[in-house]
Amino acid sequence: MERRNFLLSAGLLTVFGAISGSGFGAIGNTISPEKPGNDNDPMKQMLLPALPPLDHNGDLAIRIWVRSAMTNGLYSSVECAVAPKTMGPAPHWHRELDELMLVLEGTASILMGDEVVTVEAGGWHLRPRMIKHTFWNASDKPLRFMDMYFNQPFEEYLERVFYELTPENGFPDGSEAKEKEHERLLKKFGIMNSPDAWDERQEIADRYGLK
Repeated sequence: MERRNFLLSAGLLTVFGAISGSGFGAIGNTISPEKPGNDNDPMKQMLLPALPPLDHNGDLAIRIWVRSAMTNGLYSSVECAVAPKTMGPAPHWHRELDELMLVLEGTASILMGDEVVTVEAGGWHLRPRMIKHTFWNASDKPLRFMDMYFNQPFEEYLERVFYELTPENGFPDGSEAKEKEHERLLKKFGIMNSPDAWDERQEIADRYGLK
């Protein structure tokens, strides 16, 4: 059985909340190991050194751990740290991406469709494709989790949007260049949201007293 089909049959294949603007903080401490040659190469052993827990720096921070290229396109993952009382991205959904979350510290609040679920440290949560979702930290303690991506190198989207599309790189907030590039990325990665997504995000933030 092919590795991808095994993951599917095992129920492991599965959506990091991507945002249509600047609701996230910056990506930090990106790990950039050597990439394998191509998808036909045998899977190689991978060992990543332990690092201190990611700091949220008063907002939301992301650290890429496993890149899709390291696993021949099967899997990638990022660590995410969210400050207390902090809202995540505007509600959205993905055409092809499935996402699996493991909460490491604190409690994650997640909107799935019209339902709000909470996941405490040690808990797992699957966000399948084509379901509207977002997340936030409603508590007064830090939240930290691992997001795992399947079917798509979603870490490349995150890196591009939150690490490269910056004023320092010639993409000021609100600029035509930044908006055009972000629209291209939304289409490439199949990220969708409704016209009132930002209003819905604000409603959630107001309801739970989030920044």
